[in-house]
Amino acid sequence: MVQIADLMAIEGSLQEPFHALDEICLFNQEKVLKALQSVRLASTDFNWATGYGYGDVGREKVEAIYAALFRTEDALVRPNMVSGTHAIALTIKALTKAGDTIASVSGSPYDTLHKVLGTAGNAPGNLKSEGIGYRELPLKDDGAMDYEAISDFVSRDTNLVIMQRSTGYSDRRAFTVDEIKRAVEEIRKNYDGIIFLDNCYGEFTEKIEPTEIGVDVMAGSLIKNPGGGLSLSGGYVVGSEEIIERVAAELTAPGIGKECGLSFGQTRNTLMGLFLAPHRVAQCIKGAMLFAKTFETMGYDCIPASTDPRSDIVQSIALETPENLVRFCRAIQAASPVDSHVTPYPWDMPGYEDQVIMAAGGFIEGSSIELSADGPMRAPYRVYFQGGLTYEHIKLALIQVLDALDQEA
Repeated sequence: MVQIADLMAIEGSLQEPFHALDEICLFNQEKVLKALQSVRLASTDFNWATGYGYGDVGREKVEAIYAALFRTEDALVRPNMVSGTHAIALTIKALTKAGDTIASVSGSPYDTLHKVLGTAGNAPGNLKSEGIGYRELPLKDDGAMDYEAISDFVSRDTNLVIMQRSTGYSDRRAFTVDEIKRAVEEIRKNYDGIIFLDNCYGEFTEKIEPTEIGVDVMAGSLIKNPGGGLSLSGGYVVGSEEIIERVAAELTAPGIGKECGLSFGQTRNTLMGLFLAPHRVAQCIKGAMLFAKTFETMGYDCIPASTDPRSDIVQSIALETPENLVRFCRAIQAASPVDSHVTPYPWDMPGYEDQVIMAAGGFIEGSSIELSADGPMRAPYRVYFQGGLTYEHIKLALIQVLDALDQEA
């Protein structure tokens, strides 16, 4: 088992990639600052309306900031998008109709999206029940997209192409922006329709975002990277004016669109969290690298490996037994600032086929930019570790995890 002294040596070996992360953080911090300044953000913008939300200047500036940040024409950023899955489902539903076919070029999507698509379960309102088809192009054995097959795959009866940046509950690493760009180039050889990307967990991990390299529309969650640990709830969608108009009509009603919708006083938290997000993300990735390097030393399979390129904040570790997965998550919970006394158990979590164990003792419930760990109870019992508002907290959590595994060895 790795000892505290060993962690110092492991940290020392990571100084070069840590320095590279600092450069990305500085670049993205400047980008966020300029986006905030571009709309002349003022303290009075944190006031908010009631009722329908007419004339909520702060809400309008938040969306202008997101559009500027992601280099798109428009944005929809609302606290009543309850999760990343909600933002994704909202966008896909707005952009498809009965008889259409959705094509995924990045393999199988995250577990919760299968319930949306209708490829698992029979949830009311799923896309399959509404006459919308779905097919997916499997990944190659090494976890890469099958670039050579993409062009022919999307040329056949495709009305919307979708991609997922992050790993989800899979055994691949996140796709980099360069890899997404290559996929977009292949898609465009035989398809001129809309390309949608699930950007959850990916924001600010690189200097360029996918909407800068040809992705038409992108969605994510405010209680992940861009919320910076301060957003209480919400999601975002960024894209062209025409696309955002369609998504907004799906969220509210045709003819209402973006004109209504309360910010519920969350403008300050949303933007302060966004301002802190580049630093939070860099802290998370440093912590993920430390976990990966440590568990590699112990002989566990880690995706991404400590030397792999990073394009999300998620670190998966194949813990090999259900007991190890439970111990890991319980140690993360015990190392949390909130609900540290709570003992996680596997349970039938809505939207998932397998039981899931989840450790999430954060200030915002379910906030994946805060320290958390979860995983489905299926072989090889991978834990998906992410978040941590400070690197120091992540390091303390690692020590507690190692101690828990050592005691049960």
